[in-house]
Amino acid sequence: MYQNLRLSAFKINPRAFGSTYEREVRFSIKTIEERLKPTKDKFVLGAFDENGSLVGMVTFIRENNLKTNHKGNVFGMFVAQESRLQGIGKSLVLELIRKARNCDGLEQINLTVVSDNDSAKKLYESVGFEVYGLERNALKYNGRYFDEDLMVLKVK
Repeated sequence: MYQNLRLSAFKINPRAFGSTYEREVRFSIKTIEERLKPTKDKFVLGAFDENGSLVGMVTFIRENNLKTNHKGNVFGMFVAQESRLQGIGKSLVLELIRKARNCDGLEQINLTVVSDNDSAKKLYESVGFEVYGLERNALKYNGRYFDEDLMVLKVK
């Protein structure tokens, strides 16, 4: 279910992600299992509808370098189109923040979002993330560049 939703995300909004459908469609089941395997500093959250279908997901990965392990990162946030505007994205992000706060020594959570993705930026701002920078030409897809806003949430 995870891989199907992730591949769907790449098809629906390819410019919003650092990876591509063409790259990840080739991933083995073992690679996907490793990606989903939680550790004390990494986890994937999912949201399911009343039929048990996975309709949303988000990943948290804490930095593991001695000088950067006070930070964690949000990756791969996506809610299926038919399940949007129901609070699923906000619930996922709030649960990610709640769980991440259990990481000893974690001080902040970072994420990047394509600068013109207003709905995603509003969601992140609604739970306390703030823009602290802009990376010009952060992503290049089909010959077109996309800027990304850098956002942070202080958790301690």
